[in-house]
Amino acid sequence: MLVAAGLCPCPPLLVPQVAAGAAPELAAARDACADALGVLAAARPDRLVVVGPAERDGPHPEGARGSFRGYGVDLDVRLGRGGTADARAGRAELPASLAVAAWLLDRTDWTGVPVEGLGVGEPLPAERCIQVGRDIAGSAGRVALLVMGDASACRTLKAPGYLDDRAAGFDAEIARALATADIAALKAVDTQLAGELKASGRAPWQVLAGAAEDADLGGSLLYDDAPYGVGYLVAAWS
Repeated sequence: MLVAAGLCPCPPLLVPQVAAGAAPELAAARDACADALGVLAAARPDRLVVVGPAERDGPHPEGARGSFRGYGVDLDVRLGRGGTADARAGRAELPASLAVAAWLLDRTDWTGVPVEGLGVGEPLPAERCIQVGRDIAGSAGRVALLVMGDASACRTLKAPGYLDDRAAGFDAEIARALATADIAALKAVDTQLAGELKASGRAPWQVLAGAAEDADLGGSLLYDDAPYGVGYLVAAWS
């Protein structure tokens, strides 16, 4: 059963080494992510599953490696602190969202809690996302989810997706749903609109919606801003 969830944005810019001189601009977002992870740790889960957008669907075992070398930074990360020798020694394979999650988790005490990653592709239908969430929730007695994903990327003229007048309203509704743990609203997120607004969190949010069906969790919104024209939301459910 799902006992807690943390929701964080996943831009590599969250990592100060990647952001370089712009690092202070996302300091509040990093602090909020740390608070969300603290809620997960306090729930004392038997299993932590990290879900994030990826080009391909698929699991990533504890110990799987990721890298920020593609962003010009000599920095490697590992998902969790355990895992098999093969996973720890393997090539960098974590998608960017899970690499950011690995960096965040490395600053939290997860000793003794198994950690696994799951990449979900943008085209994954809502129904499938919801079923994946149900399966995750039923995989252990006490499951926690770390859900990575951004809201729209169309909030300003300089945003990656340029300005779209629908973006602010879309992000406001997602923020409301995360703040109130509104599972029905997350299930009903318009897949096509989310794609047009380049909201990478759509599929991960719907995985959460499936996992939380029988959990009776409450929500708290910890951060809501759109630096660089991209909606970044941090929330905790417990």
